[in-house]
Amino acid sequence: MPLVTVVIPTHNRAEPVCRAVESVLDQTWRRMEIIVVDDGSTDDTAARLEALQSPMVRCLRSPVNRGVSAARNWGIRHGRGELVALLDSDDCWRPEKLSRQVEVFVRHPETLITQTEEIWIRDGVRVNPRRRHRKRQGDIFAHCLPRCIISPSAVMLRRRLFTAVGWFDERLPACEDYDLWLRVAARFPVHLDPEPLVVKYGGHADQLSRRIPALDRYRIAALLKLLDSNILDDRQCELTMAELRRKVQVYAAGCRKRGRTAEAADLAREVERRGGMAALDSGIVC
Repeated sequence: MPLVTVVIPTHNRAEPVCRAVESVLDQTWRRMEIIVVDDGSTDDTAARLEALQSPMVRCLRSPVNRGVSAARNWGIRHGRGELVALLDSDDCWRPEKLSRQVEVFVRHPETLITQTEEIWIRDGVRVNPRRRHRKRQGDIFAHCLPRCIISPSAVMLRRRLFTAVGWFDERLPACEDYDLWLRVAARFPVHLDPEPLVVKYGGHADQLSRRIPALDRYRIAALLKLLDSNILDDRQCELTMAELRRKVQVYAAGCRKRGRTAEAADLAREVERRGGMAALDSGIVC
C-alpha cells in the first residue's frame, strides 16, 4: 500500500484548482497526501482551499510567484510518498487514475515512470489530439525531441527518479517539463496506460503557451543543456543535434524577421560549439 504524494502547483486559479483537488479527493486510491503549492496567488485561492475542509489537503504558500518549476520541486520535497503524481491546477483526474497507476508499480517493480492517455477539452469542446501528439511507451526518447509527449498531469513516478535525473529546472519559465522528460526518456523506458484518465482543459488566457511567446527558445535551451549533460549515447546525440538544428533554423529565421540578429547569431555559435554548424543553413548566421 504505497503512499502517493500528489503535488498541485497553482497561481491565481481559485476555481480550477478546487476542481482539480476535488478530482483527487474522489480517487478510489485513498492512501495519499495532497500538497497544493500556492505560488504567490493574489486571488481567493487560499480561502477556497480552506473551505474544502479536508485533512488530506496541505497547502504550501509562497509570498511571491516563483514559477511552476519551483512550485513543483517545493511540493515534491515536502512530500513523504514513495510515489509522486503531478496535477496541473487547470486539469482533473478520473476517479480510478491513481489506483491504476499504483497497480503498475506494484506489479512491475522495475518501472520508474508511467503515464495515461488524456481527454482534451478546448474552450469547452472535446477535441482529438493530432497524430504528432500521440503518446508512446518504452524507449520514447526520439519521439520526445520534437515536442513534449509526456504530460505532467498524466504521470506517476517513483521519487528516486528525481535523484537519478534531477529536478525541474527553475531557470526555465516554460518548457520545464520538456526539459525533464528528455532527461528521463534518455535513460529509462516510460510505461503508458492507454485509458484516458486525465481531463486536460485548454484555451484559457492564462496558459503558459499563451502568455509566453516563442516557446522554442526554451526548448532550444533544454536541448543545448541535454547535449552538455554527458548522459546521451552516440545515437541519442545524433538525434538531439538533428532536432536542435531544425529548431534553431526556424527560430533564427523568426529572429531575423524581427530584427533580433544578435540572438540568431548567438544561437548559431552555440550550435557550432557543439559541432553541428556544418549541417546548419548558413543563412541563419547574421
